[in-house]
Amino acid sequence: MTDRLKVAVFGGTGFLGRRVVQHLLDHHFAVRVASHHPERHQAIFRSATSALEFVRADVADDASISSAVAGTFGVVNAVSLYVEQGDQTFYSVHVEAAARVARRSRESNVTRLAHISGIGADIASPSPYIRSRGEGENAVRAAFPAATIIRPAVMFGPDDAFLIPLIKLLRKFPFFPLFGSGRTALQPAYVEDVGEAIARTFVVSRAEDIYELGGPDIYMYKDLLRTIGDRLGLRRVLVPVPFTTWQALALLAENLPQPPITRNQVELMKIDNIVSPACPGFAALGIQPQAIEAVLGK
Repeated sequence: MTDRLKVAVFGGTGFLGRRVVQHLLDHHFAVRVASHHPERHQAIFRSATSALEFVRADVADDASISSAVAGTFGVVNAVSLYVEQGDQTFYSVHVEAAARVARRSRESNVTRLAHISGIGADIASPSPYIRSRGEGENAVRAAFPAATIIRPAVMFGPDDAFLIPLIKLLRKFPFFPLFGSGRTALQPAYVEDVGEAIARTFVVSRAEDIYELGGPDIYMYKDLLRTIGDRLGLRRVLVPVPFTTWQALALLAENLPQPPITRNQVELMKIDNIVSPACPGFAALGIQPQAIEAVLGK
């Protein structure tokens, strides 16, 4: 395996990150998974291979980042934060840590860096989460000008935090609360398609500056719920709930070990989550994304 180019993946054991790792392996890269507890996560990958290694790393520590990226062709930063706790803030993770990974990657002569952000990232947003995503993109670009920014739409797939909870709630209750009036536009992307797209940015001769990755269909939130319900054979009454109520519920939920809803999720549901026609997406990487109905049928 010595002739394989190596890619380091920070956040490589998370929902998206582990798909990125597998797709990079499928494209014959060697992969170095950088995480806080590498010994805990080796079993999540399909098979053991000499092309896959695990190292201990902390995106808050420059020395461990430098060690993780040393000798690599590429780096993926898929680290994200959804609930602030102690010194783990949206700014410290999405901006400061992202800049640190980018800077150390450049200093180590890494050729390509893929930084995972999200659709809707906006430095002018009143939401700390959304604003930190936008600020993080700018910080990464300043530290590593050739970086590729990846902005996925809301993702779905096995063990996701989007579709699976919706299915559980729809099955359990005859009434379903909407975010506001349920008119937010969503373009859900299958996580395996996003993982493949990120892997292909290391294969193409020249990656674009930004990719926005959304699925083949755009839904209003309430229509998406009806689509899921129809697939499951469920008819539910959809009840509008004001965003102010959701914010209060999310604030309480964030005190739980595994909060079912967070304030940043509520904030994201206030804005349309669809790709910009000005940005290249799946098509630019030769990918036909899968529809949510196709995955529901599996």
